[in-house]
Amino acid sequence: MTQDHGNYDVLVVGDANPDLILSGDGASPRFGQVETLVDSADLVLGGSGAIAAAGLARLGLRTALLAAVGDDSLGHLTIDQLERTGVDTSHVVVDPGCTTGVSVHLVAGDDRAIVTHLGAIAGLRPEHIDDRVVTSARHVHVASVFLIDGIRHRLPTMLEQARRIGASTSIDTNWDPAERWDIAEILAHCDMVFPNEQEAVALGDCSELEQAMMALSRRHSTVVVKRGDAGAVVVTPQGRHSVAAPSAIAVDAIGAGDSFDAGYIAGTLFGLEPPAALALGVACGSLSVRAAGGTEAQPSRAEAESLAATLR
Repeated sequence: MTQDHGNYDVLVVGDANPDLILSGDGASPRFGQVETLVDSADLVLGGSGAIAAAGLARLGLRTALLAAVGDDSLGHLTIDQLERTGVDTSHVVVDPGCTTGVSVHLVAGDDRAIVTHLGAIAGLRPEHIDDRVVTSARHVHVASVFLIDGIRHRLPTMLEQARRIGASTSIDTNWDPAERWDIAEILAHCDMVFPNEQEAVALGDCSELEQAMMALSRRHSTVVVKRGDAGAVVVTPQGRHSVAAPSAIAVDAIGAGDSFDAGYIAGTLFGLEPPAALALGVACGSLSVRAAGGTEAQPSRAEAESLAATLR
């Protein structure tokens, strides 16, 4: 059965919070009350769900976000920044009983560590999911599933409901802090899975990436593995296709994978075949590294399509 998805192109379910990015040699902390100095500090919109939603809106898609923040200054900042990107925040829950989550990114050279206080991120509950919103979207995307523990048991039903009325579904799990990776029931209702290389190995329960991609492709119609500077690869029943990343000087790679997700999802909704959608995803991820944070340098559709045309 199909339905006219009149309200949204994409509903993103996940996390939204500020990111505090500290960069430089001093970003490697030393305990013992030792103070170190960093080269730069940026307070930006963060959370994989928020970054993916912002990227989709920037590409011209009607996008709503289901997430939770606290009723505090950081929560209001998060909502303001989301609205500035064009994301519909009417389904962002403001929980007066929680503080807004926050992530601190310590960036030293090409490596980084992330320290997160979940706060309201984990405050989403089943009663916050409006079935009418789920069935009004052409696509439902789940981000940071291991951080939104309060609705994890409800996600299989939500995703199955979306697919029943003709919507497509996807997930970017991100890393499991508990390293259990126990979400098989959720993954069973996802058409597209967007892991990076390490996440693919863990989700596939394999020791090597190639084995993991094959294992995941037997369960899902589309598996897209993000490989950083090496680009990305998509595996579908019709075959396998890779796209190399263009050469670029990265100011900040935080959120590039979420911008990639936005590009690939947008490509499918624009009617592109997997190889072309993959190129659009790589273009969006590559262009997003031009500024600090995950959303400031996200491309417009015209910018992304122009670069994607050179990558196929």
